[in-house]
Amino acid sequence: MSRICSICGKGRQVGNQVSHANNKTKKVWQPNIQKVRTVENGATKRAYVCTRCIRSGFIQKPVRKTGPKAETATA
Repeated sequence: MSRICSICGKGRQVGNQVSHANNKTKKVWQPNIQKVRTVENGATKRAYVCTRCIRSGFIQKPVRKTGPKAETATA
């Protein structure tokens, strides 16, 4: 799985980790990618989306179907 958001295209960031002694080593930051079910063109699909896009509402989650057992448990 590539760690790239399918909505915004956010990928990994590369930089330096700097120690107290000012030693510099390469460091990689990965985005928080989640596998979620989305509605695209009326069809439900799975997509890898970053949590920022989920929180901002850039995706539409499908409506959960409730069965007869779920209705009788709440009554």
